[in-house]
Amino acid sequence: MNKTDSVNICPFCYVLLRSNALCIATTYNFNTITMNTYTSDKLITKEELLQLADVHETHCVSIYLPTHRSGEESLLRKDALQLKNLLKEASTNLEERGLSENEISELLQPAKALVDDSMFWRHQSDGLALFLTEHQFKYYTIPISFEAYSYISSELYLKPILALFNEDRPFYLLTLKQKGIELYEGTKHSFTEIMVDDLVPDEFKDRVGYEYEQKGIQFRTQQGNDGKGSFHGHEDIDSTEKDELKKYFRAINDGLMNVLNQDENRPLVICGLEFYHPIYEAVNTYSNLYPKAVTGNPSDKDIFFIHEEVCEILEPYFNAVRKKKEHKFKEAPSAELVSTQLEQIIPAAFEGKIDTLFIQNKTDIFGLYNPKTTAVRIDTKHSTSNVSLLNLLALEALKKDGKVFLIDKEYMPVNTAVVNALYRY
Repeated sequence: MNKTDSVNICPFCYVLLRSNALCIATTYNFNTITMNTYTSDKLITKEELLQLADVHETHCVSIYLPTHRSGEESLLRKDALQLKNLLKEASTNLEERGLSENEISELLQPAKALVDDSMFWRHQSDGLALFLTEHQFKYYTIPISFEAYSYISSELYLKPILALFNEDRPFYLLTLKQKGIELYEGTKHSFTEIMVDDLVPDEFKDRVGYEYEQKGIQFRTQQGNDGKGSFHGHEDIDSTEKDELKKYFRAINDGLMNVLNQDENRPLVICGLEFYHPIYEAVNTYSNLYPKAVTGNPSDKDIFFIHEEVCEILEPYFNAVRKKKEHKFKEAPSAELVSTQLEQIIPAAFEGKIDTLFIQNKTDIFGLYNPKTTAVRIDTKHSTSNVSLLNLLALEALKKDGKVFLIDKEYMPVNTAVVNALYRY
């Protein structure tokens, strides 16, 4: 059965609450770890992934399947049926490995209990990953669409989850409205609303100092697809109205700098009517205001879709690290600093030489690696006597602080090879 490391991210998951010294925040997690419950108070971290990578037992079962948040598939229990079939497949493979019926039942029972748990299937995202060993059971609801797949070996199969850590750089999002603003910090897979009510004016009229409904800007909520908006009796805003908006935006900027100046490496993306952005830009003092904005009235948009639009705009920012590493790979001053030969790359990973790995998406290579002799044996398919060499390679590079990118074949620096490696030395 084929597997996939597809990185099709979809933004609907869970809503959690947290607080810190600066603010009270509402966190929307697109990547929620669960263990014998349906939600958690944190995203899966690199440290947690590496803890899973250190699990080595005689029989480790890894199961991946696509899931659905709602709709016909959920009502007809298609996801539950798919998990049931994957558990049957795993049971057959465990039997081939010499386990008794009772041993297999005991090992898989925690996952089998989920099949008939209707509440569990109401709390899904795009993918589900389950990990079972003799001593532990964990499952992760993840915004990545997997192909159905089961893997049994002496280690857990974690390569598909690495997509969650690819280019997941932080940013700020500011939604500009006449009746209040909202500030978020986010990544590709999560975003957190930062409550700044005490730092900024509640709404436009609180800043300009008079009843703006009569004297100020009369905004007509209906707007065209261009996101420009319109005003009663005006083809465009006049200088007085622009000055009043500047006062309002300047007060917002001044208040937000108490939060934003802690990390000015993060881009700040504005969401608001099209003409808001240049006015806000004129009073902004944050050093990393992003030149592109999400246009339209944020009051008319779901925040999850605003997040999607922000991620599209920030694609160059998210890709910057990978692009830089690709350039280094292609411009390496010495052929000894790069490789496309798996037999060379795996020993280099164990030596800590890997700076960056580019691994072709939706593929795998099986075999064995002998750390003592550094010999690599490649097989044509997965069996009881071998492992996923790409899983082994990716995790070893990650353990030693290497960058690992799962990318489609056409974007590989050398797309005739499944693995490209850039060495540190």
